[in-house]
Amino acid sequence: MPQWFQFPITEGQASRQAHCDLPEGTYERECGKEGFFGPASHMYHRHPPTGWIAWEGPLRPRAIDTNKLDAAVDSPWQAPLVLFNDQLKLRVWHCSQAMTQLARNGDGDEALFVHHGSGDLFCDYGHLPLEEGDYVILPRATSWRIEPHSPMRLLMIEATHSSYQMADRGLIGQHAIYDPAMLEHAKINDRFLDQQQQTHAPNGQPWQVQLKARNQLNILTYPYNPLDAQGWKGNLTAFKLNWRAIRPIMSHRYHVPPSAHTTFVAEGFVICTFVPRPIETDPGALKVPFFHNNDDYDEVLFYHRGNFFSRDNIEAGMITHHPCGFSHGPHPKALAASLAANNAALDKAEGDKTEGDETQTAKKETDEVAVMIDARYPLEVAELPDGVENTDYVYSWLERPD
Repeated sequence: MPQWFQFPITEGQASRQAHCDLPEGTYERECGKEGFFGPASHMYHRHPPTGWIAWEGPLRPRAIDTNKLDAAVDSPWQAPLVLFNDQLKLRVWHCSQAMTQLARNGDGDEALFVHHGSGDLFCDYGHLPLEEGDYVILPRATSWRIEPHSPMRLLMIEATHSSYQMADRGLIGQHAIYDPAMLEHAKINDRFLDQQQQTHAPNGQPWQVQLKARNQLNILTYPYNPLDAQGWKGNLTAFKLNWRAIRPIMSHRYHVPPSAHTTFVAEGFVICTFVPRPIETDPGALKVPFFHNNDDYDEVLFYHRGNFFSRDNIEAGMITHHPCGFSHGPHPKALAASLAANNAALDKAEGDKTEGDETQTAKKETDEVAVMIDARYPLEVAELPDGVENTDYVYSWLERPD
């Protein structure tokens, strides 16, 4: 943007500090560019920006229940596609038995998020034990397979034609959010060397690699186990990170934007992770996500576990998709609870606190865990079976009596 655009303007009633001390009776909406990093303005409305009573047209918020998808297939390349564009593909896969073929993605890096279950992953670089909550990053063209210990549900995020990188830590330094020492790389250990003795796949057939390249499948057959590396060196490898190792950036006086929770960066999108954190205690600070127009990005959330404090009727295993171009934010119950907490905190700050008021029972921290994808270019929704999408989600912001 030209330098002369970089000045703040104030018109009418407005808060001097974003997300704090809103003018009485107003609702803040952030209109931002470049995923909360670019120019932004904050508008203060008399009514919630999500107060529509009717919606016509295809650009609408979506809610998809992946628990209802038939995703129990033999190969990850058969797993149902949920959302996609030229930069990424989002699939859901249920793996309940040892893979009889290896998978290899020739189109880009693959990120696996373990929603349920545990198992062993074997790949060109070695062995990685997997458990619930792990992210696994597999570089492009890595051959891999999984042997589950218990049925596994995985979110698969393909970075088509690009690589995953760490997010820029900026002023907070390289050890914030998660120390890179928390990453665990694939190892050539006894477990990996033992699996090399399996000269045939678990189904008794010769080992095969399913190579997905240019969105077509190639089958490579080997007379031996192709995961036969005896050693390697370098700085390219498969690795994992569990959400429990993430220490979120937070402020008791300010609700930080989703971009502060970025975990991995790829061409055209970022992956963020929401993990449990203390709720803001400053009397004037917003305590739920602010209404916003993230007008350059589509926003996707995969709900992993916990109580999703800004959403109603959302359960673990569901995905929401908010295309860019319209306002979205907390549901009415979450917003009402936040306003009540603010009022109680203000009363306390003014010395009007009475025994038994709302501050004594107010929730002190979130317990949600969710994976967020911010996509720079519009995402398409794949063709889904009947009953998988909640088509009424677009009206979930309507005020409803309890």
